[in-house]
Amino acid sequence: MRAEKVIPILRIFDYQKTIEFYIDWLGFEIIWEHHFEDNTPVYMEVKKGNIILHLSEHHGDGTPGSRVFIWGEGIPDYHKELIGKKYKYNRPGLEKTFYEAISFTVDDPFGNKIIFNEKFDEEKHKNLF
Repeated sequence: MRAEKVIPILRIFDYQKTIEFYIDWLGFEIIWEHHFEDNTPVYMEVKKGNIILHLSEHHGDGTPGSRVFIWGEGIPDYHKELIGKKYKYNRPGLEKTFYEAISFTVDDPFGNKIIFNEKFDEEKHKNLF
């Protein structure tokens, strides 16, 4: 078996808070949204670079409090960008982890956590701490 991509589904409860967090603060873009009809829950795909998430208001689609672990590059710069936006509900700290990464975690308004990680490089990251 060879997977083409993995797309986590995260449970959400409030469309406006979702947009404020994922689009306005984290910088994802909405690829598509689906409603079965007016006044029904939304199911949407959001994307930032090659990170794709599905966000769902539907009962049974995902469990509040889920975690998504992401390896990437440019994590310190992304962290600095987010802190610079002064989002009042989230000010994640940047840390060096026991698994040799530079990391920060964001908590969405619905209890889900996204953990952004970059492999620690002594030379590249020497001025972070």
